[in-house]
Amino acid sequence: MKVTMIVTVLVVCFLFTACAPGTQHFESPNHQAGFFMGIWHGWIAPVSLIWGLFDSGIRVYEVNNRGWLYDFGFYIAIIGGFGGLALSRNKKKRKKD
Repeated sequence: MKVTMIVTVLVVCFLFTACAPGTQHFESPNHQAGFFMGIWHGWIAPVSLIWGLFDSGIRVYEVNNRGWLYDFGFYIAIIGGFGGLALSRNKKKRKKD
């Protein structure tokens, strides 16, 4: 069950990386990354970081964005996503004690 869940999450993440920062999707000044793309880019930041090692066009952060709204979404996803994992691990650890 756990292996199936992990594989499913990985496959979905790789399918949605078409909207990764640094791709040609946001090259136009009329089409910039906004709040929701900031959230998405924050969630896939670890995947983008690893992918960027092999493809110089991929970045962790989209340069062509709408400003503070993108930044706000990006940081919410980074802090909320990884912080949520840490809290769930602490709860499991306390139950074992």
